Amino acid sequence: MSGVASDLPAGARPSVHDLARVIARWTFRPAFDITVRGKERVPRTGPVVVVANHMSMVEPQLLFGLLPRRVVFLVKKEMYRGPVGKGLELIGQLPVQRGEPHRTPLLHAVRLLRAGGLVALFPEGTRGTGDVTAAQQGAAWMVRASGALVQPVAVRGTRRPEGSRKRFRPNVDVYFGEPFALDVARGRTGLVEATEQLRVRLADTVAELDAWRASHGRTEQTKDGPQ
Repeated sequence: MSGVASDLPAGARPSVHDLARVIARWTFRPAFDITVRGKERVPRTGPVVVVANHMSMVEPQLLFGLLPRRVVFLVKKEMYRGPVGKGLELIGQLPVQRGEPHRTPLLHAVRLLRAGGLVALFPEGTRGTGDVTAAQQGAAWMVRASGALVQPVAVRGTRRPEGSRKRFRPNVDVYFGEPFALDVARGRTGLVEATEQLRVRLADTVAELDAWRASHGRTEQTKDGPQ
C-alpha cells in the first residue's frame, strides 16, 4: 500500500486504514455500475487537498476506496459514536463540527499536508444536488497554510432522483479533473476570492462529467429500466 505513517493522524493504524480502503473499493460494485475516469491525474506524492461534490452518504466511502493513496477525510463529528466512531479513529479520519469556526481539525489537516499527505473534503459542507453552487472556506484555508495542490473530483449517480422507483445497478460515474495550484492571498478577502475560484473549478469539473454522461447515455435507472 502507498504512503507512510506520517500521512495519517496520530493514533491511526495504517494497516487498518489500508484494509478499509480495499474493502471500500469493492463494497459498492455489486450495487452500482461504476465508471472511473482520470484517476491517473491524482498526484502520487506531495500535499494534495481533494475537493468533491456531495449528494449522498456514498461519495465519502466510494472516494476513500478509489483514491490511489491514503486519504484523510474531514468527517462530521456526529459520526464519532460507538463502533463507527472508533473505526473512523482507527482509519485516521478527522472529526469536524459543522457550522462552527473551530480550526483545530483544520490545523491537524494542515500538519498532515505539510508532511506530504492527502486530505479530502466536500466544500459544499452538506449533501445537496452536487452542483457546487456554494462552498465553505476550509479548503482554501488549508491550501494557503500548506501550499497543497487541489484535486477536483466529480461524482454523479449516487443519489436516487426524487419520485423515482428503486434502481437496478444505476450508473455511477467518478471523474478526476486536472489538479491545480490555488493562489490564496493573505487576509479574509484573499480567502473569499480563492474559495470562489475553487468552487468554480469544481463546478466546472461536475459540468464536464454531466456533459460526458449525457453524450454516453449514462442516465439514471429505475428497476424497470431507463426513466
